[in-house]
Amino acid sequence: MERTEQQPQLEHSVTDGVATVVISNPAKRNAMTAAMWRALPGLLAELAADRDVRVLVLTGAGTTFCAGADIASLREPGDEQQALAVRAEEALAAFPKPALAAVRGYCVGGGSQLAAACDLRFAEEGALFGVTPAKLGIVYPASSTRRLVSLVGPSAAKYLLFSGELIDTDRALRTGLVDEVLPAGQLGKRVAEFTRILASRSQLTQAAAKEFAAGRTDRDAHWADQARGSDDTAEGIAAFLERRAPRFTYGV
Repeated sequence: MERTEQQPQLEHSVTDGVATVVISNPAKRNAMTAAMWRALPGLLAELAADRDVRVLVLTGAGTTFCAGADIASLREPGDEQQALAVRAEEALAAFPKPALAAVRGYCVGGGSQLAAACDLRFAEEGALFGVTPAKLGIVYPASSTRRLVSLVGPSAAKYLLFSGELIDTDRALRTGLVDEVLPAGQLGKRVAEFTRILASRSQLTQAAAKEFAAGRTDRDAHWADQARGSDDTAEGIAAFLERRAPRFTYGV
């Protein structure tokens, strides 16, 4: 029987409040094609509007997260590829619910761009991270550079951007590029455990914290109004006093 090569795509599923988006292009270490960059903002908008979704996990098929942009697509005219990547990155950063990148293997170039746009990054030991535009003579987008600097600090960001060198999970953890490093075979279990915790918490608290952490201090009044109109605070206090799990309803 003739084997057909799997087409590059973004796969997704929703289970118990957790939406999982899988970057799938195994033939090229899950490199993002132009079509995949184009598809991501729409997919994220769909998941953001789904009331059953409380947490987002972004990961790669198999043993690699994402090896960056498909180099063949970089030959497209103009700055189309970079513009597509920036739009996808910004859509991911703006996702209104907690977003976690689960990283195995290579997380390079556009892969690091996507991982940095998530709120949290958990990695398996042996993963490698790199921001590689200096190897291709590409100017890294200003918004992506600022996001990297805010995540790891100016010196570490310059090391990554100037050299294009890959760093291991130990260094990524020290610089703040990742939040947890798990032994081989334990990443999936830990992500499932942690996303269950996130899904059980108040979406009101999470959404406000996400905006404030992004510098949206002008939204104080908005979130004060949201809190007054929500039962989450009363429910959280009652659950604490009654020694039971809270049943938060904001956003549901």
